[in-house]
Amino acid sequence: MDLTDIKDKIPSQLFEVFFKRRIDALRPCQEKAVNAGLFEGKNLVVCTPTASGKTMIAEMACAKNILDGKGKAVYIVPLKALATEKYKEFKKEFPFLRVGLAIGDLDSKDNYLGRNDLIIATAEKLDSLIRHKSEWIKDIFTIIVDETHLINDPSRGPTVEILITMLRNLLPSYQLIALSATIGNPDILAEWLEAELVLDNWRPVKLYSGTYLDGKLQFY
Repeated sequence: MDLTDIKDKIPSQLFEVFFKRRIDALRPCQEKAVNAGLFEGKNLVVCTPTASGKTMIAEMACAKNILDGKGKAVYIVPLKALATEKYKEFKKEFPFLRVGLAIGDLDSKDNYLGRNDLIIATAEKLDSLIRHKSEWIKDIFTIIVDETHLINDPSRGPTVEILITMLRNLLPSYQLIALSATIGNPDILAEWLEAELVLDNWRPVKLYSGTYLDGKLQFY
């Protein structure tokens, strides 16, 4: 699918961002996401390899929904370092969006975050903001959950699961997009989230597996 094929489906500012990146065609998982209802507000579970283009799917959903006036977006990540990295990327790539970072004190409302269109947050921080009844939470429409496979992690999984459940109960309408390269049971997760499942095995660099023994490397 060429980038021009979706030109009329996304805001001009978003198209210009991708055009400046010299993107002329969508990657397989991105095309599948579009066909699965990405631009129609459908919930998606995207399970594809690392570097296959999952972040661009999230970017398209966040920017389109914000610019269409549907509401704010939250991008949930597991680590503060990753949140800071995503914050810097979005600030640079999308100057027409107001981007906020939520990784600090867990015992505060941080109502100033409501001035932003897109908030990058750790799961623990967003969970705290909901429990402190931050006023802007009700204005969220797009929910991106990165590294969703951590829902099975014994220490962090319960927070992610409860967070998703609270957001689904609090928000009158939303689009939820779960991203991961390693979900063990994506069909079950998609059923729970009432989401379309996007699966693909394409990766930009072919992955080989093999064994190394006594100075010899043998690929399978």
